[in-house]
Amino acid sequence: MQGAESSSFASPSTSRYTCLSPAYLHDVRRGMARVLSRLYSGGASYSGSRRAHSFAFGRFAELSAYKKMLYGTLGAAAVAGGCLLYALETSEVEASGIDLHAPHFHWPHSGVIDAFDHNSLRRGYQVYKQVCAACHSLKYIAYRNLVGVTHTEEEAKAEAAAIQVQDGPDENGKMFMRPGKLADYFPKPYPNDAAARAANNGALPPDLSYITLARHGNEHYIFSLLTGYTEAPAGIELRDGQAYNPYFPGGALSMAQQLYDEGVEYEDGTKATVSQMAKDVSEFLSWAAMPEHDSRKRMVIKAVLYFALIYPVVYYAYKFKWSLLKSRKSQYVLLPRPRNRFNPPTSTPSSSAPPSH
Repeated sequence: MQGAESSSFASPSTSRYTCLSPAYLHDVRRGMARVLSRLYSGGASYSGSRRAHSFAFGRFAELSAYKKMLYGTLGAAAVAGGCLLYALETSEVEASGIDLHAPHFHWPHSGVIDAFDHNSLRRGYQVYKQVCAACHSLKYIAYRNLVGVTHTEEEAKAEAAAIQVQDGPDENGKMFMRPGKLADYFPKPYPNDAAARAANNGALPPDLSYITLARHGNEHYIFSLLTGYTEAPAGIELRDGQAYNPYFPGGALSMAQQLYDEGVEYEDGTKATVSQMAKDVSEFLSWAAMPEHDSRKRMVIKAVLYFALIYPVVYYAYKFKWSLLKSRKSQYVLLPRPRNRFNPPTSTPSSSAPPSH
């Protein structure tokens, strides 16, 4: 059959059409019309996709064994490459063999509609205030952000009043110190970066406002870093003031271990273990990077409920109202001119009149 088909196409005498014949152009126009009707017809989209899939599989079945093996090898290589990239991305060991990826933990806010644990946020603020604030700033968080999240308004005002803020100038043109207000931001531990480096052996403590979003692993990395201090393995040399942490790139960290058991006395009586304090301050820093987290998820829930209520109405209007307008066809007909004294009928020559010579 293949030979017969090839011979029929090879000989122009047995061809169905001649080049640019009217019959050929007519079939081309009909084919283009069918393609356009399938593109613009919503009802035929599914059948068109099925025909396209069957056409593709039919063409693949017609390929030679060599091409099938080639395409199969390329597909397997693509799948293997994707799996390798995923394995390298999720692996807990870096190529150097001494750096670890932070493992994945389940957090109270990690679900689609889950919110922060506000008791944990309050404990995390206490850990930051008593441990982290000595070196790290939180310059993009104001005390007013604590209201309704970790503290009441009165408690947040008391926290703000415990600090001294430089303000002014006054009537004499001098700066003065005043108690903090809700509008004030968290104080910086150092006046400038040079003072921060001088107090930390040349290392600059980063600001913690967006630290969870700025590090690969987010709060998982913060928790693993705070709980991952260990002895340096053989062959690793540390400078004075450095500690070894396998979760930090390179392992040598200028920040020594800061969390110890019972290092903080929680107000609610929770036992302050290293893992508990690391968990609380990690969640607090996650909230500091995303203060709108809970309100954003509440908005998503409201939007889903709203669309769930309005979708049946919109579907009914589209299916039974708009579809009639969408599928109607307008046809213009030339009506005969009315006969009256202002619009007399036109005189047409009689068909029975003899032709004029």
